[in-house]
Amino acid sequence: MPFPEPVPVRRFRASLRALAGIAALALCLAAPTAVAQPDPNQRIGATVADAPSPHYRFERFVLASADGQRRWRIQLGIPRQRAGRDGFAALYMLDGNAALMEFDAPLLAQLARGRAPVLVFVGYDNELRIDGAARTRDYTPSAVDDGLGQGPCGGGAAAFAAALVERIGPQVRRRVRIDRAREALWGHSLGGLFVLDLLYTRADAFAQWFPASPSLWWDNGRELGEPERRFLQAELPRPASVAIMQGGRERQPRSPDAGNDGAGNHDPRVASHRARIAAVPADAAQQLALRLHAKPGLQACYREFAELGHGPMLRASVRAAALAMAGDPARACEAGQVEPH
Repeated sequence: MPFPEPVPVRRFRASLRALAGIAALALCLAAPTAVAQPDPNQRIGATVADAPSPHYRFERFVLASADGQRRWRIQLGIPRQRAGRDGFAALYMLDGNAALMEFDAPLLAQLARGRAPVLVFVGYDNELRIDGAARTRDYTPSAVDDGLGQGPCGGGAAAFAAALVERIGPQVRRRVRIDRAREALWGHSLGGLFVLDLLYTRADAFAQWFPASPSLWWDNGRELGEPERRFLQAELPRPASVAIMQGGRERQPRSPDAGNDGAGNHDPRVASHRARIAAVPADAAQQLALRLHAKPGLQACYREFAELGHGPMLRASVRAAALAMAGDPARACEAGQVEPH
């Protein structure tokens, strides 16, 4: 299901250096509350999976890692309509507990008016909306030491990729007939970084890719270097499409007190994390979309949600991806595009 040809995207002035509005996530565990991170104790509560729907039925399964140290909870939303000749489209969503909370009955009804996709919420087997430590481990391609005494963290993306592609995907397809040409992966923030890394390393795993507000700053912009170059030079195993989504407020300059904790106190963790973010150009996601679109067999576009910051982009992007998978691919990039000068 290809995306539309993207419009050109403008280059920001060189003086716009900070990748702004990103809800700063602590590099390892919990960052100071002044960084506007999600509440680490927020619970899932009741969701559409707990209520009857005329459009979807829900079921779940749990998968443990080979070492028994991790448990992923997969919630499946299966359309009640008949599958197409080749099966259903499927949208896999990282941070599955949080993603599930952004679906409601009207959205399920809207999806059912099109070619409703199977919804695959890949979360952790607990009641937390966001499991910060687990996602930092699973969604990052390299371990990083922030120099603040916590030691290296992250670097579990390859192991999680194997679990997702070789174990979770086959379990889903055993339960529902899926059209492999219409399987997609969505992720936000560090999840968006993982989507790009999986595209670079296992490009045949999905046909559509939705990296939202990707944390391109991780490990000094690692994904913008050698991993991207290797991917662009290699032959694409099958046609694919990528829609990079970002909030306009994520690209605004930082205030002078960006290293403060919100109470006027300088916090080295806040300052260190924001320095990592600011090290990546503000238009990095835009320019990445242009480079990806130039690759034969790959259609890529960039969609900007002008009034949104990093946190609200989770809801906006996952709903946009779901609507695109319901049969209107233009919805992935139809609004908020950045026009050239």
